[in-house]
Amino acid sequence: MIRDFTSAEFWVIASGLWATLQLSAIAFLGGGLAGLGVALARTSPVRALRLAAGAFIDFFQGTPMLLQLFLVFYGLPVFGFKVNVWVAAALGLTLHAGAFLGEIWRGGIQAVPRGQWEAADALGLGYGARMRHVVLPQALRMSFAPTVGFLVQLIKGTSLAAIIGFVELSRSGQLVSSITYKPLLAFGLVAACYFAICFPLSRYSARLEKRFAVAN
Repeated sequence: MIRDFTSAEFWVIASGLWATLQLSAIAFLGGGLAGLGVALARTSPVRALRLAAGAFIDFFQGTPMLLQLFLVFYGLPVFGFKVNVWVAAALGLTLHAGAFLGEIWRGGIQAVPRGQWEAADALGLGYGARMRHVVLPQALRMSFAPTVGFLVQLIKGTSLAAIIGFVELSRSGQLVSSITYKPLLAFGLVAACYFAICFPLSRYSARLEKRFAVAN
């Protein structure tokens, strides 16, 4: 039975938008914590940590995000962990974000001038104090623009979670289209929602990149 496009359909898309925002926030915050650990391990003086972090980054950068979601959703139950679509989507995207943010921030850490490292050594700062007070504040500042740019990609990437049953913005548009037979209207609204979120972030990222280039 074909339904008219009413306020109920708008609310379906709105609930999908809210789910997308929630999933993006969880994945970005969780990925940020994981990425910081990966970046520190990647630049650690301990070779085993560097190799482990490098392998983690290589796997998640070298495989499609869709495959990573499949591995989490179907792989964890094999080991006795029962996960619902929310947990699987959040965990898969968090690991994906952790690898990419880790590499972004690793680049920021290594871009800090050697003179800053040497000055910290001259002050007698240990590895932890040197990273916390000298290196990381500068590295994160330099990495802020690409970090915001990655957030835009992560928000759009949440649409892949629909393949494991997560009802986010794109999936909600598909559901509305299937019951109203008005795909142009349904997906037009979905596209407008993505644009309203991602375009300002993209512009902000470009502005930060120009500001940093001028500062240097």
